[in-house]
Amino acid sequence: MKVTVKDKETLQNIDLENLKNYLQIHGWQENKPFLNHATIWNKSATPEDFEILLPNKESLGDYTQRIQEIIEILATVENRTNLEILTELLQIIPNISTQGIVMDIYTPHFDKLNGRITILGIVFQKLQKIHTELNNQNYILAIKAYQQRLPISFTGDLIKENDHFILQNLHNFQIDNI
Repeated sequence: MKVTVKDKETLQNIDLENLKNYLQIHGWQENKPFLNHATIWNKSATPEDFEILLPNKESLGDYTQRIQEIIEILATVENRTNLEILTELLQIIPNISTQGIVMDIYTPHFDKLNGRITILGIVFQKLQKIHTELNNQNYILAIKAYQQRLPISFTGDLIKENDHFILQNLHNFQIDNI
Protein backbone atom coordinates (compact mmCIF):
# COMPACT_ATOMS: atom_id res chain seq x y z
CA MET A 1 0.00 0.00 0.00
CA LYS A 2 1.41 3.37 -1.02
CA VAL A 3 0.46 6.35 1.13
CA THR A 4 0.82 9.80 -0.43
CA VAL A 5 1.17 12.83 1.83
CA LYS A 6 -0.92 15.72 0.52
CA ASP A 7 -1.63 17.80 3.63
CA LYS A 8 -0.40 21.28 2.68
CA GLU A 9 0.06 22.43 6.28
CA THR A 10 2.25 19.43 7.08
CA LEU A 11 4.32 19.82 3.91
CA GLN A 12 4.71 23.58 4.53
CA ASN A 13 6.33 22.76 7.89
CA ILE A 14 9.28 20.96 6.32
CA ASP A 15 12.24 23.26 6.85
CA LEU A 16 14.26 23.93 3.70
CA GLU A 17 17.61 23.78 5.52
CA ASN A 18 16.72 20.41 7.05
CA LEU A 19 15.81 19.14 3.59
CA LYS A 20 19.12 20.37 2.11
CA ASN A 21 21.04 18.67 4.93
CA TYR A 22 19.07 15.46 4.38
CA LEU A 23 19.92 15.48 0.67
CA GLN A 24 23.63 16.06 1.33
CA ILE A 25 23.81 13.33 3.98
CA HIS A 26 22.13 10.86 1.61
CA GLY A 27 24.54 11.45 -1.28
CA TRP A 28 22.69 14.02 -3.39
CA GLN A 29 24.74 16.72 -5.12
CA GLU A 30 23.57 20.26 -5.80
CA ASN A 31 23.99 20.58 -9.56
CA LYS A 32 22.82 23.94 -10.88
CA PRO A 33 20.28 26.72 -10.37
CA PHE A 34 16.93 26.46 -12.11
CA LEU A 35 15.78 29.97 -13.00
CA ASN A 36 15.81 32.07 -9.81
CA HIS A 37 13.48 29.91 -7.76
CA ALA A 38 15.10 26.49 -7.37
CA THR A 39 18.19 24.33 -7.64
CA ILE A 40 18.56 20.96 -9.30
CA TRP A 41 19.99 18.12 -7.20
CA ASN A 42 21.20 14.84 -8.70
CA LYS A 43 21.92 11.36 -7.47
CA SER A 44 23.35 8.64 -9.64
CA ALA A 45 21.83 5.31 -8.80
CA THR A 46 21.71 2.10 -10.70
CA PRO A 47 19.99 1.60 -13.10
CA GLU A 48 18.82 5.24 -13.54
CA ASP A 49 19.73 8.75 -12.46
CA PHE A 50 17.40 10.76 -10.25
CA GLU A 51 16.81 14.50 -10.15
CA ILE A 52 15.16 16.74 -7.56
CA LEU A 53 13.98 20.30 -8.11
CA LEU A 54 14.49 21.97 -4.71
CA PRO A 55 12.76 25.34 -4.16
CA ASN A 56 14.96 28.19 -2.90
CA LYS A 57 12.22 29.72 -0.71
CA GLU A 58 9.44 28.29 1.42
CA SER A 59 7.19 31.17 0.34
CA LEU A 60 6.91 30.04 -3.29
CA GLY A 61 3.39 29.26 -4.46
CA ASP A 62 4.17 25.67 -5.44
CA TYR A 63 6.41 24.90 -2.44
CA THR A 64 4.17 22.18 -1.01
CA GLN A 65 3.75 20.54 -4.42
CA ARG A 66 7.54 20.45 -4.91
CA ILE A 67 8.06 19.03 -1.40
CA GLN A 68 5.48 16.32 -2.10
CA GLU A 69 7.35 15.40 -5.31
CA ILE A 70 10.68 15.36 -3.44
CA ILE A 71 9.28 13.00 -0.79
CA GLU A 72 8.01 10.65 -3.51
CA ILE A 73 11.39 10.65 -5.28
CA LEU A 74 13.27 10.03 -2.01
CA ALA A 75 10.91 7.17 -1.12
CA THR A 76 11.56 5.58 -4.52
CA VAL A 77 15.34 6.01 -4.38
CA GLU A 78 15.65 4.82 -0.77
CA ASN A 79 13.02 2.08 -1.07
CA ARG A 80 11.11 3.49 1.91
CA THR A 81 7.58 4.77 2.42
CA ASN A 82 6.59 8.40 2.02
CA LEU A 83 5.66 8.47 5.72
CA GLU A 84 9.12 7.27 6.78
CA ILE A 85 10.73 10.07 4.75
CA LEU A 86 8.23 12.65 6.03
CA THR A 87 8.79 11.69 9.67
CA GLU A 88 12.53 12.14 9.22
CA LEU A 89 12.16 15.55 7.56
CA LEU A 90 9.60 17.11 9.87
CA GLN A 91 10.79 19.05 12.89
CA ILE A 92 7.41 20.55 13.83
CA ILE A 93 3.99 18.95 13.39
CA PRO A 94 1.35 21.53 14.32
CA ASN A 95 -2.05 20.73 15.80
CA ILE A 96 -1.88 16.95 15.44
CA SER A 97 -4.50 14.73 17.07
CA THR A 98 -3.34 11.26 18.00
CA GLN A 99 -3.54 8.43 20.51
CA GLY A 100 -1.14 6.61 22.77
CA ILE A 101 -0.46 5.23 26.23
CA VAL A 102 1.32 6.83 29.17
CA MET A 103 4.65 5.02 29.56
CA ASP A 104 6.29 6.99 32.39
CA ILE A 105 5.26 9.52 34.99
CA TYR A 106 8.15 11.43 36.50
CA THR A 107 8.18 12.65 40.09
CA PRO A 108 5.73 15.54 40.38
CA HIS A 109 6.72 18.96 41.60
CA PHE A 110 6.22 18.96 45.37
CA ASP A 111 4.34 22.26 45.59
CA LYS A 112 2.06 21.90 42.54
CA LEU A 113 -0.11 19.27 40.93
CA ASN A 114 1.95 18.90 37.75
CA GLY A 115 4.77 16.88 36.27
CA ARG A 116 6.41 15.39 33.19
CA ILE A 117 5.18 12.27 31.44
CA THR A 118 6.28 10.14 28.51
CA ILE A 119 3.67 8.91 26.07
CA LEU A 120 4.13 6.17 23.49
CA GLY A 121 2.03 7.71 20.74
CA ILE A 122 1.22 7.21 17.10
CA VAL A 123 2.91 9.72 14.79
CA PHE A 124 2.41 9.05 11.08
CA GLN A 125 1.50 5.41 11.68
CA LYS A 126 4.59 4.76 13.78
CA LEU A 127 4.99 4.53 17.56
CA GLN A 128 7.11 7.39 18.90
CA LYS A 129 8.14 8.63 22.35
CA ILE A 130 6.42 11.90 23.20
CA HIS A 131 7.39 13.98 26.25
CA THR A 132 5.18 16.65 27.78
CA GLU A 133 4.40 18.46 31.01
CA LEU A 134 0.89 18.27 32.43
CA ASN A 135 -0.88 20.01 35.27
CA ASN A 136 -4.07 19.83 37.31
CA GLN A 137 -6.81 17.66 35.79
CA ASN A 138 -4.68 16.49 32.84
CA TYR A 139 -1.98 15.26 35.23
CA ILE A 140 -4.58 13.34 37.27
CA LEU A 141 -5.94 11.77 34.05
CA ALA A 142 -2.40 10.76 33.04
CA ILE A 143 -1.83 9.06 36.40
CA LYS A 144 -5.12 7.16 36.07
CA ALA A 145 -4.29 6.14 32.47
CA TYR A 146 -0.82 5.00 33.56
CA GLN A 147 -2.05 2.96 36.53
CA GLN A 148 -4.88 1.30 34.61
CA ARG A 149 -3.02 1.08 31.26
CA LEU A 150 -5.81 2.95 29.49
CA PRO A 151 -5.33 4.52 26.05
CA ILE A 152 -5.37 8.30 25.79
CA SER A 153 -5.98 10.77 22.99
CA PHE A 154 -4.79 14.35 22.70
CA THR A 155 -4.13 17.25 20.35
CA GLY A 156 -1.13 19.57 20.28
CA ASP A 157 2.04 20.65 18.50
CA LEU A 158 4.83 18.07 18.23
CA ILE A 159 8.42 19.24 18.02
CA LYS A 160 11.00 16.66 17.00
CA GLU A 161 14.08 16.54 19.19
CA ASN A 162 16.64 13.78 18.55
CA ASP A 163 14.78 10.45 18.76
CA HIS A 164 11.58 11.71 20.39
CA PHE A 165 8.95 14.43 20.24
CA ILE A 166 8.04 17.22 22.66
CA LEU A 167 4.31 17.94 22.94
CA GLN A 168 3.37 21.60 23.37
CA ASN A 169 0.08 23.54 23.32
CA LEU A 170 -1.73 20.45 24.58
CA HIS A 171 -5.52 20.35 24.50
CA ASN A 172 -8.27 17.73 24.36
CA PHE A 173 -6.27 15.38 26.63
CA GLN A 174 -8.58 12.52 27.57
CA ILE A 175 -8.80 8.85 28.38
CA ASP A 176 -10.25 6.92 25.46
CA ASN A 177 -13.28 4.71 25.86
CA ILE A 178 -12.47 1.07 25.47
